[in-house]
Amino acid sequence: MQKPPDGWPRIAPSLFYEDAAAAIDWLVNAFGFEVQVRVENERGQIVHSQLVMNGGLVMVGQAGLSPDRPYCKSPRGVDGANTQALAVFVDDADAHCGHARAAGAVIVTEPSTQDYGEDYWADRTYQARDPEGHHWWFMQRLRG
Repeated sequence: MQKPPDGWPRIAPSLFYEDAAAAIDWLVNAFGFEVQVRVENERGQIVHSQLVMNGGLVMVGQAGLSPDRPYCKSPRGVDGANTQALAVFVDDADAHCGHARAAGAVIVTEPSTQDYGEDYWADRTYQARDPEGHHWWFMQRLRG
């Protein structure tokens, strides 16, 4: 199997937002992502973007932009429904949660420690919802 391009993990999810430009700015401010690529059309809509954090990559795009992909929607456009949630490892879940909350994230599940037993691992995890309804799990590995 060929390696992915430099800077790309083997899997990279795509998220769609009704206002992808605002979402990118929010994700950078609230969750600490960095913009690697941001491509806009003549109307300022996001055609393609790549946000990175600690070796991970997520693409963010404008919902409804491409007529050949009408299924690409924001949770906001489907009454808050989600078909996925993203998991991101961070160094300090409590500090990350505090920063995300201050930036306007809805904290769905407060930070708590999950211990899956000595044969597995323990982590500190919280769940947040972004302004358009995507769910994010942030995890700090404690053991394992």
